[in-house]
Amino acid sequence: MRIVILGGGPGGYEAALVAADHGAEVAVVSEEGLGGNTVLWDCVPSKALVVSSEARDWVGRAREHGVRWRDGATAEDAARVDLGAVMDRIATLASDQSADIGKKVARSGVRIVEGHGRLADARTVAVTHPDGATSRLEADVILITTGSRPRRLDYSVPDGERVFTSRELFSLRELPERLIVVGSGATGAEYASAFARFGCDVHLVSSRQQILPSEDPDAAAVIEDAFERRGMTIHRGCRAVDATRDADGVQVKVWQRHDDAEWWLEGSHVLWCIGQVPQSDGIGLEDAGVRVDDHGVVPVDGVSRTNVPTIYAAGDVTGGIMLASVAAMQGRNAMWHALGEAVAPLRAEEISACVFTDPEVATVGMTAAQAERSQVPVRTETLPLAGNPRAKMADITDGFVKVHAMRGSGTVLGGSVVAARASDLIHPLSVAVHNRLTVSQVAHAFSIYPSLSGSVQETARLLMRPDAPEAW
Repeated sequence: MRIVILGGGPGGYEAALVAADHGAEVAVVSEEGLGGNTVLWDCVPSKALVVSSEARDWVGRAREHGVRWRDGATAEDAARVDLGAVMDRIATLASDQSADIGKKVARSGVRIVEGHGRLADARTVAVTHPDGATSRLEADVILITTGSRPRRLDYSVPDGERVFTSRELFSLRELPERLIVVGSGATGAEYASAFARFGCDVHLVSSRQQILPSEDPDAAAVIEDAFERRGMTIHRGCRAVDATRDADGVQVKVWQRHDDAEWWLEGSHVLWCIGQVPQSDGIGLEDAGVRVDDHGVVPVDGVSRTNVPTIYAAGDVTGGIMLASVAAMQGRNAMWHALGEAVAPLRAEEISACVFTDPEVATVGMTAAQAERSQVPVRTETLPLAGNPRAKMADITDGFVKVHAMRGSGTVLGGSVVAARASDLIHPLSVAVHNRLTVSQVAHAFSIYPSLSGSVQETARLLMRPDAPEAW
């Protein structure tokens, strides 16, 4: 079986590894290092930036934990941020991670082809290499994993100096004096949080009355409170409608729906976080007869197959939930199906996700909104982290664990964690949702004392109480 994969992101390289393990002849066509946007420009760099901002935060709070500076130095002096050094570290991390993936994929026997790939027909990929030379790859199966790119606005073209999307942001060498972040979804909230922790004056423009509109409203409220305590200004119910820049800064025109008023918000830099656009153009989908919708999304079925039987697609290019983990699973499923393995369609309720703000917001399974309107009898328990002994040691006062379970059976349907390291703490609930475990099974599993994960166990135990207002 000859397989050609167009795109080297998580959907592409994970698919390549699966196909190689099954004895297929595999080629991955990529214009940049393996890992794609996730490793080189998005997930890895953004989370590395968050880690650096966390380090600055801990230095600034060291005195509260009994750590003193010698020779009269202050925490502010010790915590000076060298953004150039931060960005250099991020670039190195991304490059090293991409190289590691490339070595792993090459060791599996996969051929890595550098260049721009384009479908010539349903079984052929034409490649234009960096030196201008061309070649053709014949395939029995083709997988499209070309990912997505940040959405741009015609009136505010990113320049890598004062106007950015997440793609250009890492060219910054000095901290912005006043950073305007437009967009309060996961990406905007993460960058706003990181730069606020660096000590920047951050203005977050949110088109909704509450940031993180896709998250649990209780979680969003915690994040908003943490942001504003840190000095961030949140412009709620506001939409950016225009922007300009000059040598000294940027100006963003915002319209507030509630008052039907417009004004100009001034800053030194602006970061646009207004969504991602599938990268389906320029790769010859129309030549191969692949259906693409008006938004550039390539529709697929439950096993990631397009309307053309020999062509599959995975990841951001298929729309839906744009996460590296989802892309990887779609890519694996595509290869298992193409190679004759039994495949279970991706269960949306199993997908766990995290927003890497301070604190983090991690979720899996049923959401609070779904629980409220569910036809299934659901009980929900929320446990604040403030009483957790490990949280007290780390001065963690914000956050909670929330679990939704089916009344009667106690089956865990979903939950959310708002805490430092929520991305790790959500895993027990993810395992429970995947395996349809009960709150009793979660509660009876051991947890470390003291640990933040103890609050996950305790929340499950609270849902077992026979004397609860809504007993099983």
